[in-house]
Amino acid sequence: MSRVLRLGTRKSPMAMTQAGHVARLITARTGRRVELVGLTSFGDVTKVHLPDIGGTGVFVSTLREALRHGEVDLAVHSLKDLPTAPLPGILLAAVPPREDPRDALVSRDGVKLADLPPGAAIGTGSPRRAAQLRLLRPDVRPVPVRGNAGTRLAKVTSGELDAVVLAYAGLARIGQLEEVSEVFEPDAMIPAPGQGALAVECLAAAGDLAALLAAVDDPGSRAAVTAERVVLAELEAGCSAPLGAYAAGTDILQLTAAVIAGDGLAAVRASMSGPAAQAALLGREVAAELLRQGAGAIVAGSTAMEAPGKWARDPAMPPGGIGNGDDAQ
Repeated sequence: MSRVLRLGTRKSPMAMTQAGHVARLITARTGRRVELVGLTSFGDVTKVHLPDIGGTGVFVSTLREALRHGEVDLAVHSLKDLPTAPLPGILLAAVPPREDPRDALVSRDGVKLADLPPGAAIGTGSPRRAAQLRLLRPDVRPVPVRGNAGTRLAKVTSGELDAVVLAYAGLARIGQLEEVSEVFEPDAMIPAPGQGALAVECLAAAGDLAALLAAVDDPGSRAAVTAERVVLAELEAGCSAPLGAYAAGTDILQLTAAVIAGDGLAAVRASMSGPAAQAALLGREVAAELLRQGAGAIVAGSTAMEAPGKWARDPAMPPGGIGNGDDAQ
């Protein structure tokens, strides 16, 4: 009998839930049993606001180090946490079918964004969400928050915040969709590159395992997130400027991306279509159009204005990472 595969995951409720989903998918499609190995990173336990955390990859690197040391056979991440640059020795073996990539508002009394009072405090750990909230409602007040989804939802219940914005997929994974007051369509709030998708990694040298994991790879999801992440890589934005990118389609992808100034006063947007088989080329073309429209100046301006606690680029994330490494995925 083949031995049980050890799947590394962070210990947060959402991370364990999504890892369990991947484990069941692997077993269903390959017959291999999978056990979860919960790991805790410095980023999970620190109380420091993310932009003030030193080091690199404090969320992703713990799982990758476990892979390298043979403590686990594979690891699952929220794909938007991954740096866009490949890491030697580590293979992105599978992108399972993507879940709903949209953002969702959770507010007191279930009111929509348009019905919140002027000056409403809306919690988010994402510069992208904060900037797009300012575009949609210049009179609201985005507030930086940390913590898992339950912690953030509790801030609304307690009255500390009027609302929070979280990933719809994350709320679905923890069974909290009944809390959603409004779902933002991508044309109103463009998701983060890779939002709603998971990444399954293993050692590049583990050829047999990589071949097995191909059974849970979804080519359509991989093509879409590839196009989105190439935009991120080409702009070298990381978290230094609010950037959204979303691709949809099967054989033909429609890719829309935008870079927004942190204060919401400037934005550039581009949309193009192309074959899914040429997803990376499509991403480069959209990035080039954004740069032609002045995205580089917005990125540079956002970098210059970085300050702790103001959605500055997370030093814990190498260039190209867009996620916050928390349960608001």
